[in-house]
Order: sequence, then C-alpha cells, then structure tokens
Amino acid sequence: MKQLNDLIHRIQPTQVSGDSAIPITGLALDSRKVRDGFLFCAVQGTQLDGHTFIHSAIKQGASAVLCEYLPDDQPAGICFIQSSDILNDLGEIVAEFYDHPSQKIKLIGITGTNGKTSIATWLYQLLSDLGYPTGLLSTIRILINQHEYPATHTTPDSISLNQYLANMVEAGCEFAVMEVSSHALEQKRTAGLHFTGTLFTNLSRDHLDYHSDFKSYLEAKKKLFDTLSNEAFALINSDDKHARIMVQNTQAVIKSFATQKAADFTGRIVEQHPQGMLLQIDDLELWVRVMGQYSASNLLAVYSL
Repeated sequence: MKQLNDLIHRIQPTQVSGDSAIPITGLALDSRKVRDGFLFCAVQGTQLDGHTFIHSAIKQGASAVLCEYLPDDQPAGICFIQSSDILNDLGEIVAEFYDHPSQKIKLIGITGTNGKTSIATWLYQLLSDLGYPTGLLSTIRILINQHEYPATHTTPDSISLNQYLANMVEAGCEFAVMEVSSHALEQKRTAGLHFTGTLFTNLSRDHLDYHSDFKSYLEAKKKLFDTLSNEAFALINSDDKHARIMVQNTQAVIKSFATQKAADFTGRIVEQHPQGMLLQIDDLELWVRVMGQYSASNLLAVYSL
C-alpha cells in the first residue's frame, strides 16, 4: 500500500481533482480487475478507451483515477489525476508503487526484428547454469528462477512488468532478461524502468503491421537506447546497417559484435554439419547443436553480453 501523493511526486499532472492524500492498495488498467482502494488507469488504446470504464472502475472500488481528460461527472471522494503524457506517467507511478524493482536487479533488454527470443532464452539459461538466480520475460515464456508464468505479449503492460520484476527481486534474482518489442516502446510500457544494458540484434521490414512505415519502426526501437544512462551498456550487431543509428544519441557505453565485420566481439562459422556447427568466437572454438548464420550471430550476442 502506498500514498497517492507519493506515487505521483515524480510526475507533473495537468490537474489533480480531489484529495490525493489517500492510500492506494493496487493498480489496474482493466476496470474488471479493480478492487477497493485501487488507482484505475484510464488509457486510450487502439481498440478501447479506458475513459469509458471509469465509472465501472469506481463501482468496483477505485478511489483514484489516472486519466487524459476529466469526466464531466466526478463522484465525490474520488481523486482524479489528469495527465498530458499518461503512458510515461503510468510507468513512473507503477515503478514507484513497486519500489522500483528494476533498480534492484540487473535488467537486460533485447530488441530487434529477429533473434530476441533465442538470445533471451539462451542468456537466461546460461546465467542460470552459472548459478545466478535469473528471471526471463520473453514472447513464449516468463520464468522466475524455474517457476513459469503464462506469456501473452512480447513485453507485458507496465503494471504486469513491474509486478514480475518485483517478484523476481523477492525471489532473489540477480538478473532479469527481457525482450523489448517496438510496440512496447511506442506504448511506453518500459517507462520508469532502469536498464543495466540493452542489445540490438537487427532490423528488417518483416514486422511493419503496427508501425506506419520503416522510419517509425526504427525510431521506436531507438527509444530504448536513447533513455540509457552513462552507467549502462549498449551492445549492437555491427553486421546490421542500422546498428549505429540505434546508439547515435545514447549515453551508454557502446560495444559491438559481428560475424562479418570488425567489432569488439567477433565470430565466424568454421564448419557446418547436419548435427551442428563449429564456431570460432574471438580465440575460442566451440561446437553447438544449432546451424546457420542467424544462430551464429545470436550465440555471439550471448557471448558478448
């Protein structure tokens, strides 16, 4: 439980209507999940407008509402916080509610068109095998140590995301490995998070269903690197021509990997067989039971991390 005043002290609301010196017991984006004392976050989505569910949320027990515009009818005893940047403010509020779990764990974000799931899964497995308690947030699996939760999005909504990270911290995890989609970056689901480092795999035109054009897609991915601090690292695939664009405005320490160009970490396929391939990574040689250039690049990325 947190005081609403404490939750909103990092944001600059357009207007606060009502008493904000009240306890908040939980947060919800879905009015059906609201319980007594909750803050309901009324976000306009691509299909539904959360503002149409404000009164339903209040009937469910909401004592406060975060919204982009104030409803004409404001029931007594309910605090309304109006925001001009609701997705960003939501991220800050959620992070505060869960005591900023991303600052208590080494959070590594992986973005790009292809390779995110393979790299995230392999990195999780490597860290776990080395004895580091680790969490995984991927397209197909959410794991806290070895306990699995259902995955419904590449990147969960900001409330679920912070809740999972808080659970990882409580479970003693030292690392969290997370796929970060362009959808999530565009919708600011990662707002309020502190990344220890991020990785860029590649960029192609394969996934333009959500974005209006390739430039918008690229700029969405780039946002992850733009927000990094100078204490973070940014690892990029120099084989991809868009890699340097990703980090042109970052403050993070930049490192690179490549199988075809010069980079901080380099690798190449020495031999390929039906059973796998022999890789040379820097001065090491290793046999792996996967094949192909993409797999070689993904394994090199894990090594470079």
